[in-house]
Amino acid sequence: MGRRIKRLIREGVTQRIFPGAVALVAREGKVVFLEQVGHRLLIPEPMPVTKDTIFDLASLTKPLATTLCIMKLVDQGEILLDQTLAEMLPDRALGNKKDITLRWLLTHSAGLKDWVPFYEKLMEYPLQDRKRLLREWIIKEPFAHEPGRGNVYSDLGFMLLEWVIEEQTGLSLPQYAHEHFYGVLGLKRTFFPLPQPLPPGEGRFPVKVPKEAFAATEDCPWRKRVLLGEVHDDNAWALGGYSGHAGLFSTAEEVYVIANMLREHHFGTRTDFFNPETVREFFRRQDVVSGSDWALGWDTRALEGSSAGKYFSRDSVGHTGFTGTSVWMDFEKDVIAILLTNRVHPTRNNDKMKAFRPVFHDAVMEEVGKLD
Repeated sequence: MGRRIKRLIREGVTQRIFPGAVALVAREGKVVFLEQVGHRLLIPEPMPVTKDTIFDLASLTKPLATTLCIMKLVDQGEILLDQTLAEMLPDRALGNKKDITLRWLLTHSAGLKDWVPFYEKLMEYPLQDRKRLLREWIIKEPFAHEPGRGNVYSDLGFMLLEWVIEEQTGLSLPQYAHEHFYGVLGLKRTFFPLPQPLPPGEGRFPVKVPKEAFAATEDCPWRKRVLLGEVHDDNAWALGGYSGHAGLFSTAEEVYVIANMLREHHFGTRTDFFNPETVREFFRRQDVVSGSDWALGWDTRALEGSSAGKYFSRDSVGHTGFTGTSVWMDFEKDVIAILLTNRVHPTRNNDKMKAFRPVFHDAVMEEVGKLD
């Protein structure tokens, strides 16, 4: 299978939707398509993508790192989905954010703004002070809407979820994710590439990877260089290279390892990382806000306008990333589709990816249908 998918992603390169991509499709737990196209780097000279190219996952950090860690803490009974920030972050000054619940944060219904350019002010302070200041500033930000009464897709909420992980475990997000998931799964190219100097107590997972392994992102006008092996997101970079909303890097095959692990728990054929019931709850459309399609840390396929296209069932979960990444899992049809691109290279002023994603996913499902 895969002739149409291969042609489509090649057209993505020729039409300048993205410089390069790796696409992976799996059915019933077996990879049935894996292909790379285009270039991981255009400046100063073109360099080809390989299947092992490491991409900046951008907001896939939310489900594949932050939500994964929160799911573990819920599964272990360390925290509860309807606990408030005041209960999870005791003795912290939380102002009018104290009654926000974990469930609201995970479903983007906590009333927080979508994004604030914190990096502009953060750069004026020493690195070791920035996360503390960021959290104080988020607490002081006015609500975008009443908590639990609307949906605004929010980076700020996942910045607070990272704080919860730190408070509950005594470890940083990279440390906890590596020790409980990436290291145990044997992943070698899934990590947070942290810059020097590192805050006290931080580790680098895994050892330093050469820049030739990465897909480039933006020729950044702010940092005045082509970003290669450092996080594209400005707020995450100012915070030391990562936050709860961005900073994770990986390959298509290793993203699949994580996704398939979750798939196996969802179907109950695996129980080593989680109780299957916990995974199913996180993948369930929560309906915190009437008409919302959010599960816990994951999106579900909307009736109209979904990046998953028109053939993925409503029993699907997925997520996208600003740099041109996505993962979608259909549990009814037992299909996983992963697309990693560097569509922000050399500039983020490229909005063609939004229209490309549903076309890609429609092609995936039409090709998979031929296997029946």
